[in-house]
Amino acid sequence: MDRIRIVGGPPLVGSIPISGAKNAALPLMIASLLTDQPLILENVPRLADVGLLQRILVNHGVDVTLGGKRPGDAPYDGQTLHISAARIVDTTAPYDLVSKMRASFWVLAPLLARMGQAKVSLPGGCAIGTRPVDLLIMALERLGAKIEIDAGYVLAYAPNGLRGGEIVFPKVTVGGTHTALMAASLAQGKTLIENAAQEPEITDVAECLNKMGAKISGAGTSRIVVEGVSKLNGARHRVLPDRIETGTYAMAVAMTGGDVLLEGARPELLQSGLDVIKQAGANIYPTNQGIRVTRNGAGISPVDVTTAPFPGFPTDLQAQLIALMTRAKGTSRITETIFENRFMHVQELMRFGAHIHLDGQTATIEGVGRLKGAPVMATDLRASVSLVIAALAAEGETMVNRVYHLDRGFERLEDKLGACGATIQRISA
Repeated sequence: MDRIRIVGGPPLVGSIPISGAKNAALPLMIASLLTDQPLILENVPRLADVGLLQRILVNHGVDVTLGGKRPGDAPYDGQTLHISAARIVDTTAPYDLVSKMRASFWVLAPLLARMGQAKVSLPGGCAIGTRPVDLLIMALERLGAKIEIDAGYVLAYAPNGLRGGEIVFPKVTVGGTHTALMAASLAQGKTLIENAAQEPEITDVAECLNKMGAKISGAGTSRIVVEGVSKLNGARHRVLPDRIETGTYAMAVAMTGGDVLLEGARPELLQSGLDVIKQAGANIYPTNQGIRVTRNGAGISPVDVTTAPFPGFPTDLQAQLIALMTRAKGTSRITETIFENRFMHVQELMRFGAHIHLDGQTATIEGVGRLKGAPVMATDLRASVSLVIAALAAEGETMVNRVYHLDRGFERLEDKLGACGATIQRISA
C-alpha cells in the first residue's frame, strides 16, 4: 500500500494547475445513462473514484473511451471521456461496486427514468456519518416511482415512465438534488424542486443536461423548475474547476508561506472559503490565469467558522482549516453542521503536537508554535489532505499511510506540491 513521505519546512512557490471537479465529474458521468447518444466530457480528473465509476457504467453496458492527447496538452490537463450508453444491458448496480463509492448510488435515477426500472445496492463510501439515502428515494417517489428495499438493494419501478411533481426537500441535499434533476429531465410534465442544493456542481450538471436537450431553469438557486422531455441527446461539456482542491492548496500556501498561482481556479466558486483564508492572514488575488495566494511571515490568525451548504463554508474544507488553525496565534473554533462524524482527522493531527478539543460538533483549536512530523494515517478522502497540510509545516519527517483515500479526490497531489518546492514523495509498497 502506497505511503507519502513529507519533510516540512519549505514555503510553496510556483503554480499549481487546478483539476476538474470530482463532485461534478461523477454526476456528469452518471448523466450519460439518460441518453443513447455519446456524451463527451472534457477536463475529467484522473482519480480513483472516476476509475471506479467507469467500471460501474461498463457493468450497465456503457462504452467509455479515453480521448487522445491534443497538441500542446500539459501533463495536468484533464482527460476527455467519450461515454456512450447506446444500449443499457443491465439495470442492476451490484453491492461489490456501489459499496466502494457513495455517489455511484445516483445511477438509480437515470436508470429508472430511461429504462423504467432499476435495482441498486445501498451505498458505501466515506465513513463520515450515516448520510442516508431517504431523501433521494423520496424525490423519486414524488415523481411516481414505486420503491422497495429488499436484502440491501433499492428496487425502483416506473413502467409507464416518471411523472412531474413537486419535491420539497426538508434539508439541503446535494445527492437528492442531482437525483431529482436527472429523473425529472425525462419525466412527463413539470417538476418543481424546492430547497434545492445551490452548489456550483449542481449548476454544472444542469448546464450539461440543458446542452443534452433538458429544460432546467433556476439551477444555482433554491428553487429549480424542470420541464420534462421525452428524449435527451448527446453533448460535449467541460467539467468546471475543483473548488475544494482550490481551497486546499490555498490553505497549504497559508500554512507554509510562499506565493502560488492556482491556475484555472475561479474565485466565485469558493468565495466564503477564500474570505476565511484571507481572515487567517493570506493574501488572495484573482487574476486572468486563476487565483494567486501569498502569505508573508506575519503568522496565521485564528478564525471562528461554521460549515454550511453553499454559499457557506464547505464541509469538505473543514479538516484542512483545522490543520491550518493548529499554527494560528490564538484560539479558533470550527463547528461542523453537515456531517455528524467528520472529526476523525483530529486524533491524527494531535500526533503532530496540535492542541484540539472536541465538544460535540465543535472543535476548539489552540494554536501552537511548532508541529513535529509523525507517522499518521489517512481516515477519509478530505481529512487525508489535512495531514498533508500539517506535515508541510511540521519539523522533520511525516509519513502519511493509507493514501488511497487521497487518490480518490486529489489528482497527482505529490507532483503538484513537489513542483512548488515541497519535499514530498510517494513510496510504493
